[in-house]
Amino acid sequence: MRLFALGVLSVLLAVSCSEQKEHTAPAIYDRDSVAMMTSYGVNTLISDSGVIKYRIVAERWEVNQKRNPSRWIFEKGVFLEQFDENFHVQSYIQCDTANYYDQKRIWELRGRVRILTKEGLRFNSDQLYWDEAKHELYSNTWSKLVTPERTLEGRYFRSNEKMTRYYVSNTSGSFERGDLTGEDKDENKKDTSRTITRQQAMPQRATSQR
Repeated sequence: MRLFALGVLSVLLAVSCSEQKEHTAPAIYDRDSVAMMTSYGVNTLISDSGVIKYRIVAERWEVNQKRNPSRWIFEKGVFLEQFDENFHVQSYIQCDTANYYDQKRIWELRGRVRILTKEGLRFNSDQLYWDEAKHELYSNTWSKLVTPERTLEGRYFRSNEKMTRYYVSNTSGSFERGDLTGEDKDENKKDTSRTITRQQAMPQRATSQR
């Protein structure tokens, strides 16, 4: 009986070993889902002509050359600072998510886009495009600009790369008189608002006709 049991056990072991299957994952055919590089917790400095000028902070940075068009993806948001020669912060850009199309050299920023320039201009919107080739910024959604002199809001925004010359359509906001007439700001210290009053109607005695 002992020899029989050992024989049966050896047969079962041989059969189980011969029927083992290798578990492998299916091949990936969709090359668009494969990133060339994915980095987490990015905090890096970028130099220009040997001088550190920028810093990029991102929770997740993906470089995908297989997508059409190829792009850098910052799905967790990005924060970009610009420094001067003394390493002082001149300006910054931040948003909830961003795509950089490296072949077209266009940034697409979405979700709570915030910009501060070295001139003190503040920009708020939910969408902004930065065309590095044309050196311009533009947005097709509601945008708000706040400067020390004025506040502008509009549905369309376009400006140069440094945001020193800009255009806003369908605007509303506060302006100085010199912005509209071209007059010197020092000559507009007095109140330039106009007050239109309507003369109060005086009651009249009704007259009877015979």
